[in-house]
Amino acid sequence: MATNKEIVENAYASFATGDVPAALGAMADDIQWTEADGFPLAGTYVGPQAVLEGVFMRLGEIGDDFAVVPEQFVADGDTVVALGSYRWKHKSSGEPAVVKMVHVWTMDGGKAVAFQQHVDTLRVRELS
Repeated sequence: MATNKEIVENAYASFATGDVPAALGAMADDIQWTEADGFPLAGTYVGPQAVLEGVFMRLGEIGDDFAVVPEQFVADGDTVVALGSYRWKHKSSGEPAVVKMVHVWTMDGGKAVAFQQHVDTLRVRELS
C-alpha cells in the first residue's frame, strides 16, 4: 500500500496532468476541504464533488493557466504537508504571477479526510 506522502504526491501529479478523477480519488467521500479566508474561492467544501465544482472548476477565476507547483512534501503520521507555489497568468495583462502556498492534508485509511490551504490571500488578489 502506498504511503500517505505517496498518495498526496500522486494526487498533485494527477491534477497537473489533467487527470482530475485520479486526483479526486485520493479524497474520502466526506473530505473537509478548506480554502483560506480571503482567498477568491474561500470556504469549506465537503466531498470530492464539492471540491471539483467549488474549487477545481473555478481556478480560472483567479487567472489563466492556473497551476499548483509543489516543491516539497513533509509527512508525519497522518499529516502530509505540501510546500510550493501557485502560478498563473494575469487575466488582463498576461503577466506571470507566483505566490507561495502550503497545503496541510490529513489522511485516514489511505484517503484524504481534510485539506487546509495556507496562502498570502492579499497577494493572490493583487495579482489576479
